[in-house]
This record gives sequence, C-alpha cells and structure tokens, in this order.
Amino acid sequence: MKGQRVPRDEVGPIYNGLPTQLPDADSEETQEWLDSLDGLIDAAGQHRARYVMLKLLERSRERAIGVPSLTATDHVNTVPPSLEPEFPGDERLEREFRKLVRWNAAIMVHRAQKPGIGVGGHISTYAGAATLYEVGLNHFFRGKDHPGGGDQIYFQGHASPGMYARAYLEGRLAEADLDGFRQEHSHVVDGKVRALPSYPHPHQMPDFWEFPTVSMGIGPINAIYQAQFNRYLHNRGLKDTSQQHVWAFLGDGEMDEPESRGALQLAATEELDNLTFVINCNLQRLDGPVRGNGSIMSELESYFRGAGWNVIKVVWGREWDDLLAQDTEGALVNLMNTVPDGDYQTFKANNGAYVREHFFGRDPRTAKMVEDWSDEQIWGLKRGGHDYRKVYAAYQRAMQTSGQPTVILAHTIKGYFLGKHFEGRNATHQMKKFTLDDLKQFRDRLDLPISDSQLEADPYQPPYFNPGAEDERVKYALDRRQELGGFLPERRGNVSPSLPLPGDKTYASVRKGSGKQEIATTMAWVRLVKDLLRDKEIGKHLVPIIPDEARTFGMDSFFPTIKIYNPHGQNYTPVDNDLMLAYRESKEGQILHLGINETGSVAAFTAAGTSYATHGVPMVPLYIFYSMFGFQRTGDFLWAAGDQLTRGFLLGATAGRTTLTGEGTQHMDGHSPLLASTNDAVVTYDPAYAYEIAHIMRKGLDRMVGENPENVIYYMTMYNEPYVQPAEPEGLNVDDVLKGMYLLKEGSTDGLGEDARRVQLLASGVAVPWALEAQELLKNDFGVVADIFSVTSWNELRRDGLKANEAWLRPDEEPVKPFVTQQLEGRPGPVIAVSDYMHAVQDQIREWVPGDFHTLGADGFGFSDTRAAARRYYHIDGPSIAVRALHALADRGEFDRDRAREAAQRYRLDDPSAGTSGNAGGDA
Repeated sequence: MKGQRVPRDEVGPIYNGLPTQLPDADSEETQEWLDSLDGLIDAAGQHRARYVMLKLLERSRERAIGVPSLTATDHVNTVPPSLEPEFPGDERLEREFRKLVRWNAAIMVHRAQKPGIGVGGHISTYAGAATLYEVGLNHFFRGKDHPGGGDQIYFQGHASPGMYARAYLEGRLAEADLDGFRQEHSHVVDGKVRALPSYPHPHQMPDFWEFPTVSMGIGPINAIYQAQFNRYLHNRGLKDTSQQHVWAFLGDGEMDEPESRGALQLAATEELDNLTFVINCNLQRLDGPVRGNGSIMSELESYFRGAGWNVIKVVWGREWDDLLAQDTEGALVNLMNTVPDGDYQTFKANNGAYVREHFFGRDPRTAKMVEDWSDEQIWGLKRGGHDYRKVYAAYQRAMQTSGQPTVILAHTIKGYFLGKHFEGRNATHQMKKFTLDDLKQFRDRLDLPISDSQLEADPYQPPYFNPGAEDERVKYALDRRQELGGFLPERRGNVSPSLPLPGDKTYASVRKGSGKQEIATTMAWVRLVKDLLRDKEIGKHLVPIIPDEARTFGMDSFFPTIKIYNPHGQNYTPVDNDLMLAYRESKEGQILHLGINETGSVAAFTAAGTSYATHGVPMVPLYIFYSMFGFQRTGDFLWAAGDQLTRGFLLGATAGRTTLTGEGTQHMDGHSPLLASTNDAVVTYDPAYAYEIAHIMRKGLDRMVGENPENVIYYMTMYNEPYVQPAEPEGLNVDDVLKGMYLLKEGSTDGLGEDARRVQLLASGVAVPWALEAQELLKNDFGVVADIFSVTSWNELRRDGLKANEAWLRPDEEPVKPFVTQQLEGRPGPVIAVSDYMHAVQDQIREWVPGDFHTLGADGFGFSDTRAAARRYYHIDGPSIAVRALHALADRGEFDRDRAREAAQRYRLDDPSAGTSGNAGGDA
C-alpha cells in the first residue's frame, strides 16, 4: 500500500545500486545463477559463500560493471600479507631510532611539570602514533628541497612532542629549546628566549610549523582545500604540483567534528588523489572511548567509502597473520567484527591472560587457536598501527591510488609503550608525568643507557638522551631525510618573490567616483577588482573566492572572462549559454566558486593566502561573503588563518545592521568589526566611498605582496545600498584614510557667525551619508555647525590608542599621542560617533577622544523592514544624529534642553515609518 515501509525480509533495491525492478532479459539464466548460489551455501556453508560473493563484487568493480561497493568490510587489514611489499628500510635502526624519539618526547613533557612550572602537555598521543609518523618521515614525506616541490603534512596537534623530539635528535633543536616547552616568554637562557609552543603554531614558530591543527576539525577540511589548491595552481599553469602530496594526521575522536567530515565529497568529486588522511584510531576521546558500544573504524570506513574515498584499514600487526590464515570457518574474523571498541580498549589495559579469556574465549574455535600460546605471546599480538611493515604497505598503496583521495584507518593504542599506567587508560590524555618507577620501566623497555642514579637524582628532571649525529641510528634518520628533500616539519615564509604592483592608472577610475550614477560600495570594489584582474603582473595572482553569491555581489560578469575553476572543465551546456554573462566553468578557471560553504571558503582562503610559503608562489585571495556569515560563522577558521600567517582580503559584503534591507535577523550584521577586532592578524576597514576602497586595497596589496611583505589579513566591510560615489577630494590625506579617520567635510558658519555652536560628527561606512544629512539639519534648523569625519577604521584607531598607552612602560621616551586624539584635539563641541553597527564598535575609541563623547549604534537583533525604518528604529539615521548632538550641547549648557526635546518630536524619532535616511534597492 502507498506509504507503507518495505519489511526488512522483503526483496528491495540494492543499496546504492541497481533496483531489482529492472526487466530480466534472461530469467532462466538468472535462476541458474541463483540456484548456483543456493548450492554453494548448502554444500560449503555461509562462510564460503560469503567469501565467493565478496570476490565476485571485487571482480565486478575491476571490470567496471556498475555494482555498488561495500560500505564496510571485515575488521581486518585491507592489504593482505600476500600483497605486502618488502619493507625497504633498515628495520633495526628504525626501531632503535623510534625509541630515542619516544623517550625524548615523553621526557620533554614530563620535565615541563616540575614544581613551579606545571604547564601541561600530552604524552600519550604521540606514543600511540610514533610508527605512523616515523614510517612516513623515513620513506614517504618529501621535504622542501625535493625536486617535486615537497609535501604538505598536517601533524596532529597533540603529537607535537614527537616532532620536537625528532628535531632535537636531528640537531635542529637543543635541550634548552625542549626545556622551554609551553614557556614561550618566560624561559630565557643566556639572555635569549628559548621555547616551544604547545602545538603546531606557525605564528609562534614560523620556520618550523606550517599548519595549525589542534583546534579539532580544522586540520581535515584545511587539508582537503590545500590539496584542491595544489591542483588549482597546477591547472592554471602557475606551478607544477604534480609530485606534491598532502598528508593529514587526525584523531578518530576528532572525526566527530562536523568540519572533519563536511568536505569529504569535494575531495572525491575533484579526484584529489594527492591527498591522504591518516586517522589514528586509538578508539579514545579525551575522556573515554569514541564508540564504546560500536566500532569507530567501521563507521569511518562506511562514511569515507560512501563519500567516494579509497579506504585502507591497518587493523592488526603481523603476529595475527598466521591466526587469520588458520581461520577457515571465519570464527576469528567474526569476533573481530563483533567485539565493541570499549572492550578492545579494556583488553590493552590488562594482560595476556585477560585477552585469552575475554577475547579468544568467546568462541571455542578461537580459544583452541591459542590454546598452546603463552599469555606473553597473546599479549604480544600488536595493533596494526604499531607495525611498521603494515603501515608501510598502507602508505605505498595510498601513493599508488589514482582518481581518489585515500584514508588510512590505523588501529593503535593511546599511550603505547609508556607502560601499564598509561596504555589504553581513560585518563591517559590528561597524564603528563611519570612516577619514578614508571620512568625506570619506560627506560628499560627502550633499553637506554640511563642509570637508576640519574633518574633518582631528580625525578622531575630525568635526562634527555641524544647520542649525536654520528650515532648510526641518528645518521640513518638524517640520511633518509636528506634523500627525501630535507627536514619536516619546516616552513619557508621568505622564499616567494615580491610582485610588481599596479600603478595609479589602475585605481584612477574608482577614485573618480560614479558621477551621477548611484552605486553601492560593493559594486565600486567589483569595478576595481576588474581593473586589477586586467593588470598583466598582479592579475593572475588574484584568487576570487565566492560562496555562491556572485550575482548578489555583482560579480557574475567574471564568469565568462576569468571563469570558474573546475578540474573537470564544463561538460554540459549551461542554461544561460546564449547570454553574455553565461555561467562558465573551466579547468583553468580563476574563480574558486565553492557553493554554499563558508567554512570551505575560508579553508580555500587560507590555502591561497599561504601559497607564498607552501609553494613560493604569492597569491592574493579575495574572499567575498555576506558579512554576517564571516567572523560569526567561521571565526575559529579565521583565527587559524591568522596563526598560519595568511595574507589576503576578506570582503564582508551586504554589511550593516540596517542596510541589507528586508533579509531579517539572521542576515543583518551589526557586529562583525567587533569580532574582527579580536583577531590580531586582521586589519579592519569600514569605508564609505569608492576612493577610500581604492587606497585601502592598494595599501593592502603592497603589504601582502610588495617589496616588504607582511603577514596581514584585510577585512573590509561593504554595502549593497546604492548612492553617488563622490570623486576623491582634492588634497586628500591618504595616510589619514589608512590610519582610520580624516576630516571629510568641515562645517560652514556662513550665515551663522563665527561663534556658532559646533559639534563633531564621526561616521563610518554607510553612516557617512546620514552624518552629512545631520550636518544639514543642524545648520538649517538649529544654527549648529557640524564637522564631519569619515572613520575608515574604528579598530585601527583603537589599536593605535592602545599602542600609545604603552608609554608608561617606557618612561624615558617621549609619550606618543593617539591619532584619534590628534585629529579631535582643539576641535569645539561634543563628539557624536555613529555607524551601522552596535554602540560597542564606536565605543572602542572612547578612551582617547578629548571632551564629551557620545555614540549611536544598532544594538540588538536585526529585522526585516526598509532601510529608513530600521535606521529610525535604532535611532542612527540623520535626524537621530542631529537630535543626539543637540542633547549633547544641552548637557554642556550650550543649547536649550526644551528645543532639543522639541526636535525629537518634530522629526518623529519614535516612529519608524517616519524614517527617510537611505535609498531603496541595490542588490550590489
């Protein structure tokens, strides 16, 4: 019946495949195949029949006949022993070198817990992942000097002690550096700070770390868009990246972050076979199991397979191979499939006898398999992520895969090799130091020549151990890195060339204004970008990034010219094919049009904005978005972009609490400049006019890719309200524009006399026309003169003031007067500040404004209405500014209070329908 569910035992369509309703061209032959399967089941049993069916599916995929792949496979290694390659390294030396790294990584964290320091750290993550990193560093990960350009490695944040320990053995770091772990300003040796940040932070260690990863979920999605950007550079002919690979080391618990899985389909759709995820499946979150009642490896396998990824599981070490070969009835595999993760974790927190009883003992057939084994032998059965041969086989298979990204799911134990108090314990993530007995046992397991007396002398300060560059273990590791192209991690931020910058001609058109035409500042910016794209030098280095709002921003004219990047080109006829502004995709396209995806857009922004360091090719991302969906939605990713020393422009279009008319609460931005102010890497501007935009963009380009490039991000808010863009005033002080404010229009005393009362009106962005309106009202209706300042950046004015405040730290130096004080000092009357944002934006400069200071702002949730009504509601329109100025004068005894009250009634300030400030229309 219609609407009824198909019972589970009834025949239905194959999952993600061909439905059974298709007509049967030869029913007799079909029945023969079904009878054959029934006969196999009856004669050989379900286990054998299942094996044959799996082999048939495998062959079907090989022959590309269109049957679906399985979303999950048995809980065993993807690469069988028969297909494992020979391990090419010196197994003994690699094993012994890993011991050195393990010791120094753990001891560095332990020493940081001595009395009086206690700065924390994490021991167990690297301990469980050491083999995963060392196999890569010895055999796969290519450094910056490799002929192919080198790989990009996203190291798991909590594993950073292992990278520091390796760098110490390589001679890149000294003991003094390790002892400054997490003491970035206080650890001073011989007058110099010697310290290491807690996690991968390029901002703190710009020659070492390349990618910040410890904010969970950022690493996975950033790695995907880094791989995409590598292809983008290659397809546009800007750099050959064909030999560069992106590796991302992630935690299984981290994969619960929506961002960790949210872009998997993009990697598959774009066939990013230059990308490999390595997920450290130690089955533990920070507090307990990831999936205590289930299997996180099986869950992740199904997600990744469903998204189109190549999945390689590394579940069991080589000690299991013989047991699995004996498992003719599938009893052991069935156990492996059905035991929940919580039990797997518990097994490794106990001993061999416990594993015999509670794992093998669940089935008489598996118990018999190990009846002649000792408990010690059972305890020696390793997880696959700790077996360097199994890991090598998985990495090699990943590098041989084409047409798909790869994920490697590596089964490990958190705290591996650290001893029974650490391995697999729920609290192991928070455990940061050893007892004296733990230290001795750890030393013994690693077989290091450190005496009991050395450990007992000061248990808080056990010695590091570095046998030196001539030691065969260290020499082997150094030789491997030299052959692979140099040390990792490493960042090179000073290798990209500066770019020739456009001259005056490129900016001339925008600086002339719009004549009689009314255009929004967003459209003024788009016109400038068109001129920049035409520049033969800078144009090809610009990367427009748009999250599916190009038409709103007036950027659809870019489609047929610079085109939208698509690695597959355009294999269809667009519906607007006959139009001049047709939607055009191209393999060489310049626009990154990433769909409704602000998080992915910021990831792409970061990849493009750090190309100067990762590739030695300076690129300038221009990421334009609804300003409400920038810092509010993706603030953590923009913080990471700052940490990664990104350079580029963020364009917050459709900005302001009242300017995006009609869109309502979720869209109306009244606070993004405040959010931007929390990110020290971001320089924020709120320009009112096209010529201001021209100077801001020009300065930004110079700071990003000029002769002395800086690690800086510009955030510029832009509006969709059309109004006449005036020509640049003659004699404009550009430095004042860039510093944050300039005198736009001095009030006239004509007809009033020189002793007329005066006020200073400060406005930014779309509020500048309201201030000009208030200037006219004050003079014509009340005989008050107003001077108008255009504030291009409240945020920069505040930073300047804070810097000036630091004079108290240098009493011998001449105090510096804040710029806002310089601009307003000696000017008569109270100061009124207004913008299309909440009061707190203008309040940023309160401390440095001489005299009386009052702010108007749009606090509270936005709503759908006309611009004029919304501005009247928030009391930020022209008449509201004028009345507030009158009350400020009345407070000083310079204006009659009753007349100020009458002014409010005259302009009907309590009636939103009476508002008149602002134009209608203007998508861009």
